[in-house]
Amino acid sequence: MIFSKDYVTYLARQTSKHLVAAKMIRTSKPALVEERLAAALIEELSLEDRINEEVRVILEAFQDDMLKTGASYPEMFKKVKQELARKYKAVL
Repeated sequence: MIFSKDYVTYLARQTSKHLVAAKMIRTSKPALVEERLAAALIEELSLEDRINEEVRVILEAFQDDMLKTGASYPEMFKKVKQELARKYKAVL
């Protein structure tokens, strides 16, 4: 993830404060809203990390074939990552 968890928690806190101040949401438990918002943000932001790990596993399985054909690891990483992003409907 490109952001620290502390920063994501800060963003969640600021976002929930803004939503309450703008009267977009109403809550009697702002801490719970912040916690759930932070969890959702962390889940979304860590999607790229999970995709990267899945790409590494896939390319590791095809490592011998890639060596035989002379395929470039960075190029294949990029292609497989794009395909997985499409599969998961992720915007990276």
